[in-house]
Amino acid sequence: MTKLVTIYGGAGFVGRYIARRMAKEGWRVRVAVRRPNESLHVKPYGAVGQVEPVFCNIRDDASVRAAMQGADAVINCVGVLTERGKNSFAAVQAEGAGRIASIATELGVPNLVHISAIGADKAAQSEYARTKAEGEAAVLDAFPSAVILRPSVIFGTEDAFFNKFAKMAAKIPFVFYLVGGNTKFQPVYVDDVAQAAVAGALGAAPAGIYELGGPDVDTLKGMVSKMLETIRRRRLIINLPFWVGRIMATGFSIAQFLTAGLFHNSILTKDQLKNLAVDNVVSDGAKGFDDLGIKPTSMSVILEDYLWVYRPHGQFEAVRESAKGLRDV
Repeated sequence: MTKLVTIYGGAGFVGRYIARRMAKEGWRVRVAVRRPNESLHVKPYGAVGQVEPVFCNIRDDASVRAAMQGADAVINCVGVLTERGKNSFAAVQAEGAGRIASIATELGVPNLVHISAIGADKAAQSEYARTKAEGEAAVLDAFPSAVILRPSVIFGTEDAFFNKFAKMAAKIPFVFYLVGGNTKFQPVYVDDVAQAAVAGALGAAPAGIYELGGPDVDTLKGMVSKMLETIRRRRLIINLPFWVGRIMATGFSIAQFLTAGLFHNSILTKDQLKNLAVDNVVSDGAKGFDDLGIKPTSMSVILEDYLWVYRPHGQFEAVRESAKGLRDV
């Protein structure tokens, strides 16, 4: 009988790539999400009926258990970059992760993969990083043989990183402001993370924590420069001090409060500033892609494939560039 995997958050940025790969492996894929009707884009990843979105809220035991019934492997991709309503860092990244692991043990699921993040640390200043660490601890306490993946910032067609900065650059002329421009990152391609998750789900990766970083290490300012070069836009990049960033984050938070949440601050929060103060790279001696037999993909190979939409002339920019070399005959 075909095996079944339940992917919590399987319709999101990382989850959809994992779902596609698991379907190609011949597994039935149950995509557990809060809004199944908005997640129908996952259905074509496999044959008819092979990939199905189902309702689940990881804050609820019964919901998590129902989505996991009959699963041979479980992958948890759920996380939040900013808090909103009941979806706090603690509720989703710590309690939710622990709930999934506990129920997986209860139901006798053979393999569990949990997506965390580089920088997960119980002593971190950032609540995001602290709750990531608490989630890891809860997972390992309930399911000691789990595979935990800690990616650096993830890039790919649907990412909220390069797309966000490129969209800003397309709208804001002349000057590009950054906070934490000297912080180092090791961006990792989303499908490489998916490949690692699939290895864990198939039982091909030994239990443990893997830190996933791509072949390129660069500062935030350096990555924004690469993005600007890719979208063919010139901007003066100004690295603002953190105290200015705190003023900006406070202003955005006040605006969110005064509008009763109609304006959701996804631009810059105080917690994100705390994360930006710490380098986001693979630790010395940490297990990573090499241990999984995966060769990570460079940014330069992928960015051109999806950031072209932010060029001044979009898909025709390359044609215009090539035409510059033509002479009138």
